Amino acid sequence: MIIRLFEPRDIDALYAISLATGHLGRDAAHLYEDPRMMGHIYAAPYALLQPCLALVVEDEGEVGGFAVGVLDTTAWENRLEREWWPKLRKLYPDPIDIEPQLRSFDQKRAFMIHHPTLAPASIKGAYPAHLHLNLAPGLQGRGIGSLLFAAWFDLARNRGAEALHIAVNRENSEAVRFWRKHVFLPVTPVDAREGRTQWMMRGLGSRNPG
Repeated sequence: MIIRLFEPRDIDALYAISLATGHLGRDAAHLYEDPRMMGHIYAAPYALLQPCLALVVEDEGEVGGFAVGVLDTTAWENRLEREWWPKLRKLYPDPIDIEPQLRSFDQKRAFMIHHPTLAPASIKGAYPAHLHLNLAPGLQGRGIGSLLFAAWFDLARNRGAEALHIAVNRENSEAVRFWRKHVFLPVTPVDAREGRTQWMMRGLGSRNPG
């Protein structure tokens, strides 16, 4: 098992992993007609636009996990508006006229593409960096996630990151437990919308990421 920087040949694996973990950490393939919807939002833009902060886990020649992120979330959101969302908006119709409870999973992601959820200003100001980390089911429970986070942690800190946030579905108890293990503390921003998102934060000053 090795952890290395993302290479363009890895992109299909990132899409596949995003789908395989897209339903509270479990397989979401049965929920989507387009298997790339999850990756369009949570993996591909980071890997393709910010490859210097994109790591993958390679196990027996296959990519089975990734950690991707950015140092400045506000700048990143602006960049997505310029360089990423426009082309996807041409591919996927905006389902805004469909009642939210009637939207398919594909349409829910299409709505996110047309109307991205921005991180609360209070979070971006105090904890400007953020990341997404996903492992294929076969690599989970072996300590690989901790090794991957440690590698990304060092990469980000060496590039000047000082504080970091993540957003996790509060119903994904395994993910919340993983981030708590790595010293992320839950916060409830006053400027955040109510919903399923649990915001968590930590500084990057300590040597040990766990």
